[in-house]
Amino acid sequence: MTWKNKFEIAGRRKQTGQRTTPLRSLAGRATPRRVAPSNGTFKVQAFLESAGIARTIVEYRRGEAIFTQGDLPEHVHYIQKGGVKLSVLSKAGRQAVVAMLGPGEFFGEGCLAGQTVRMGSATASVDSTVLLVNIDQMRRLLHEQHALSDRFIAHMLARNIRIEQDLVDQLFNSSEKRLARALLLLARYGKQDKPARTIPPVSQETLAEMVGTTRSRVNFFMKKFQRLGFINYEDGLKIHGSLLTVVLHD
Repeated sequence: MTWKNKFEIAGRRKQTGQRTTPLRSLAGRATPRRVAPSNGTFKVQAFLESAGIARTIVEYRRGEAIFTQGDLPEHVHYIQKGGVKLSVLSKAGRQAVVAMLGPGEFFGEGCLAGQTVRMGSATASVDSTVLLVNIDQMRRLLHEQHALSDRFIAHMLARNIRIEQDLVDQLFNSSEKRLARALLLLARYGKQDKPARTIPPVSQETLAEMVGTTRSRVNFFMKKFQRLGFINYEDGLKIHGSLLTVVLHD
């Protein structure tokens, strides 16, 4: 297993479940047309944004609910920009974050497998633009557009790998390693060549919920990481690739 695969993870954090009205909604509908791959790479966003795809584009503020657990599903969602937090609420009232997603990722696809209600909630973790495709339209596109179907299957396999690795991380790694891994993933480490990257605003309480520990422990480790030069707070929280040594250390 490569280090890149090792760090794919979903986090844990709380969300209010409060629904608000989206800022803007743009809809279009027409007969679907085929969009050829460009340079051998299928451009999902260009395809979904094409004039022939029935879709809705919605902008959400940070913290705004996209859908809530128990809602009736109507769309498959695709993140154009921003980020989305997926969470679930237990019968006992305990909330857990199961994924932190970014641009280019689908969510809400459980409806394609027969889910009649949303099994969790989706909230914008930052100001975000999300493209919504009707369930029936998405099913037809996956049958007719092989390039889109291949891309969607690849997405689902990657999501499954992330869930499995998250479970392994929770079972076998210390809270310090889990925190380091969560920070690297929030910085999308391995998906860009910058030696350091500023991550979206995230509280220590949220980080604690992501890794399954207390806020005081997160505060202790964050101070330690800062002292060792793995992170800094200049112009936001910046994560350095050297933080990887914490995860690899036995």
